[in-house]
Amino acid sequence: MARLLESLPEHIEAAVEVRDAWRRRATAGLEFLVQDLSRWAPGAVLRVAFLDGGTEAHARIADATRQITDACGVTLDFGLDPATGAYRRWTTADTTYAAEIRVSFDQGGYWSLVGTDSTDPTLAEADSPLGGSPHQRSLNLAGYGGILPDDWAGTVRHEFLHALAFKHTHQNMRGPCEGEFRWEDDDGYVPTRNDRGVFIADEAGRRPGVYTYLAGPPNRWSRARVDANLRTTESDDTTAGPFDSDSVMLYQFEPFFYRTAPSPCAPTGNGVDLSAGDIRGLQLLYPPEPGGELATRAETALTAVSGGAESIGGGDPYRQRLVEVLRGLAEGRVP
Repeated sequence: MARLLESLPEHIEAAVEVRDAWRRRATAGLEFLVQDLSRWAPGAVLRVAFLDGGTEAHARIADATRQITDACGVTLDFGLDPATGAYRRWTTADTTYAAEIRVSFDQGGYWSLVGTDSTDPTLAEADSPLGGSPHQRSLNLAGYGGILPDDWAGTVRHEFLHALAFKHTHQNMRGPCEGEFRWEDDDGYVPTRNDRGVFIADEAGRRPGVYTYLAGPPNRWSRARVDANLRTTESDDTTAGPFDSDSVMLYQFEPFFYRTAPSPCAPTGNGVDLSAGDIRGLQLLYPPEPGGELATRAETALTAVSGGAESIGGGDPYRQRLVEVLRGLAEGRVP
């Protein structure tokens, strides 16, 4: 059965692309990476709140994230009331932030904004159901307010790692996935669909490539969207650790996505528990002791940006948000 892949709506992806291009220009020459701006400050206490669902589901999700917070210097505060056993909630009428990470169960699919995007109001219009404003969802776990699927804990950890600025492992520029995916159709492939409209192998056994397969239901992705969500882009403002096939951030794709079997791009972990590489990544992003080199670089960049030099841009609301994020990293607090 064809699977709906995790992705953010196109208008969010487009907004992030425009904003990050501006940030590259704004921080040029400041020894500060755009990637750094997605990180929360080490030692941060991040509030989490639920839009819907019951207490039992909230408790299980909070419990699953302890594997993350036990490994690094960041706290996820679910606002548990010891007297009632209830967890923090937020509403779509909020005008101030009840939480940095605003969880819902009522949208389709599983997704999360990445890191500090969760509180970036420039990413979506006010009427968008998701975005970085107080009344918008920043993380969704479809249907998790009721009966949870067998692999629910791995999905929770995957999405909360996104909320802590982790990206997908298959897009790691040090990994093999770019060369392992079968992007194009087999030679001579005749587009063939099953009764659900999904592209399948034709009568001669020739297979659709990744682009063709994902153009059909249930994903219906354009080539540009496939590129944004699957392809690897090398950039001077991105750092990457070693490729980790055990990571919960590595997807299991359909076997025909890969050129070889077994594929070096296929996951080898259980898809539920953090790998040793995931834990190392958390410890690098969020060391136990706040401050350090990241705070120093943020302070330098903040001084330059706040100076109002024309070369670093001056447009609101991007500049205002950039200053907020840099100040948070420099001062060790949530922007």
